[in-house]
Amino acid sequence: MMTCIVVDDEPLARDILEEFIRKVPFLQREASCKNGFEALEILQKKKIDLIFLDIQMPDMSGIQLYESLNYRPMVIFTTAYSDYAVTGFELDAVDYLVKPFAFQRFMKAVNKAGELYQKQVPAEKSTPRDFMFVKDGTKMVKVMYNRILYIEGMKDYVKIILEDKKMVLTLLSMQKMAEQLPSGQFIRIHRSYIVSIPKIDMVEKNRVVIAGKYLPVGNLYKAKLMEVLHSN
Repeated sequence: MMTCIVVDDEPLARDILEEFIRKVPFLQREASCKNGFEALEILQKKKIDLIFLDIQMPDMSGIQLYESLNYRPMVIFTTAYSDYAVTGFELDAVDYLVKPFAFQRFMKAVNKAGELYQKQVPAEKSTPRDFMFVKDGTKMVKVMYNRILYIEGMKDYVKIILEDKKMVLTLLSMQKMAEQLPSGQFIRIHRSYIVSIPKIDMVEKNRVVIAGKYLPVGNLYKAKLMEVLHSN
């Protein structure tokens, strides 16, 4: 979970950012500040991972605020003027959003921040998770690994079939999906199917049965499947 603050002198701009942040499960908004002085007070009291920072503000600009910090959290600059972009990137900003920006553009910036945040977390402090977040349309959906029955590849998308006949559709390749799943719990049985090993009810010739659904086993994957089943 990344903690963040919003710093913008425009109430409408703050409202939009707060609404966008609420839609992102891995962001936790700690405060909304209408000027740099309020932001400094927050930053002195709490460890903040990410700042959404307006550049043009009265009395203290966003750039002046950021340059004044001894410890600099990640920053995504926001402004109505694109000519500040070079300055923003010279300060190692994660991204630079030109107002008005859509939620999709906001998510692109936030995902970049999330990737950087994960690299900063010491490996010894990380613990295995029993879930993942995937994008379904404009939503980030939490998917528990133990609820997944199987995953079906559909060209550029994958369809995650869950218990209770629920389904999540996300823009992702099968290879990328396989990389996100915990090893030992899932196995690829076909170029179009990944299955949850604990959910397999039966193997019959070149098919597996999961919750009454027959799924094909490709010739290239059969030996590995049988090896995993015998080891379990």
